[in-house]
Amino acid sequence: MILFYAPDIEQTLTLPESDSQHAIRVLRMKEGEEIAVIDGRGHRFICRIAAAHPKHASVVIDRVEAMPLSWPQSITIAVAPTKHIDRMEWLVEKLTEIGVNRIVPLLGRRSERKEIKVERLEKIAVSAMKQSLKAVLPRIDAMTPVSRFIAECDSRQRFIAHCDDSLERRLLSREYLPLTDVALMIGPEGDFAPEEIESALEAGWNPVSLGDNRLRTETAALVGCDTFHICDQIKSL
Repeated sequence: MILFYAPDIEQTLTLPESDSQHAIRVLRMKEGEEIAVIDGRGHRFICRIAAAHPKHASVVIDRVEAMPLSWPQSITIAVAPTKHIDRMEWLVEKLTEIGVNRIVPLLGRRSERKEIKVERLEKIAVSAMKQSLKAVLPRIDAMTPVSRFIAECDSRQRFIAHCDDSLERRLLSREYLPLTDVALMIGPEGDFAPEEIESALEAGWNPVSLGDNRLRTETAALVGCDTFHICDQIKSL
């Protein structure tokens, strides 16, 4: 079933212009036809089109269904955006598809990119949410200094994946406690600065490795997130 996204559907009973256009002009849906609308907060509304307007189609809600996430804990991926924004956009899409609660773009000493457009990333996340048949939109923060995130993150498990071979690290898959709130920090292509790693360790963050391969920033973030889900599934068997 095709999902449409309208965060305020319960109050407005109207699809946004982009979704209205897709439903009425592209799919040629008519009044009375049934559609499914998600609000990004875990609800799916089974509706019927009341007015087939191509810019602001209105609906009547027949019933509401709960569509919670398939994992119970909160998963936060904090990652330094790449120099080429298309790689960061790809990452947001894939993290949303795999499953994440919060994405935090990090600003550190060695960051290649200093600014991001959160609105653009949110649009990509909405599209990925609909494509992967989810009903919960991940939260995407504004650019956040590494030092602030280290101090403010309150996840039960906090991991920093860095590349300094002189410091002890353990495999993430062995350190992660499945089905428990978790945050993972991934640095830029040049890795975290030594003082950032030191600050994280002093604040109680656990240093981890994602394996023997040297990964790009966006690949590392995706591997980390997928590791959480794989460990959760094994635990649930």
